[in-house]
Amino acid sequence: MLVVTYGKDIETNTYDTLRASDIGRYLESGMTVAIKPNLVVPSPAITGATTHPEVVEGAILFLKDFGVKNMKIIESSWVGDSTKRAFKYCGYQELADKHDIPLIDLKSDSSATYRHGEYEIEICDEAMNADFLLNIPVLKAHCQTKMTCCMKNLKGCIPDSEKRRFHTLGIHRPVAALNAVLKPGYCVVDSICGDLSFEEGGNPVESNRIIAGRNPLLVDSYCAELIGYLPDEIGYLSYGKTLGLGEFYSQETPVVELNTQNKPVHQTKSSRVSERFSSVICEDSACSACYSALVYALHRYGEKTVEISIGQGFKGRTGEGLGMGHCTAGFAKNVPGCPPKATDILAKLNKI
Repeated sequence: MLVVTYGKDIETNTYDTLRASDIGRYLESGMTVAIKPNLVVPSPAITGATTHPEVVEGAILFLKDFGVKNMKIIESSWVGDSTKRAFKYCGYQELADKHDIPLIDLKSDSSATYRHGEYEIEICDEAMNADFLLNIPVLKAHCQTKMTCCMKNLKGCIPDSEKRRFHTLGIHRPVAALNAVLKPGYCVVDSICGDLSFEEGGNPVESNRIIAGRNPLLVDSYCAELIGYLPDEIGYLSYGKTLGLGEFYSQETPVVELNTQNKPVHQTKSSRVSERFSSVICEDSACSACYSALVYALHRYGEKTVEISIGQGFKGRTGEGLGMGHCTAGFAKNVPGCPPKATDILAKLNKI
């Protein structure tokens, strides 16, 4: 089961997403819950690199109402940067003070070694010893692994020396093996404005979505298609499936969508990423989730193309060009969906 909520009220939407999910089947009020955001660098969430503190706050409020009293926020920024600086500059120190929740810098944590198959993996104790790990990554593209979301976010739960070693081992297989050992209780994906191409941020693409589900492989495979990749194109997803970590998203996967009538309208001029493609996009009141799928697809396509129409302003209209989503159903060439997936847009671009 997946739950997807649209809109700009991040805190409320996160709360509502968890309330509509099946997290209650796995969570108990007496558990100690470790919340793991993505704070890879000390950069505000609007850059597309880090988890919005509003997402974490929505989760905290849900957990409190569920009866959970013992919570902690755990993280380790990437090698060479300071987690404590990230806590401060990303708004987490203020959040922790407000809710009286400890911030745990895993760079200072003890660790133990676990084995899975051919890999011995060192994992921080605060992550392994929690009763319930709530994984809250950012959905964004990545220059090395194509994308990063739930599964790769757990790399922040290992010591810096182990992070370096993962890269020498080729990153994909050890990430999958890590997920076979360290299993989150639930995943909540910050898909508000993930970066277009790089883990460090700087090219955010506005999507305004919260996505939640139990299985990291399932959630990641769904998210991969949203930004233009088939799951098998992501090495750690493909390998994770061979390890038996779960199944890829399919049309049979139950998906609950909330606030579909309130999908925020995209403002083309507000994003320098959008401006890169303004010469081929004809936009009229496009929802941000639909527009972001198109931007991700065009970024991957990398070529000039026909004029593309997108947005609610095209409802009931016809055209000879290419239209995006249900609002352009009357066009001669159309990519269906509300929103369409970037993978479907890419397939249509390649076909025509």
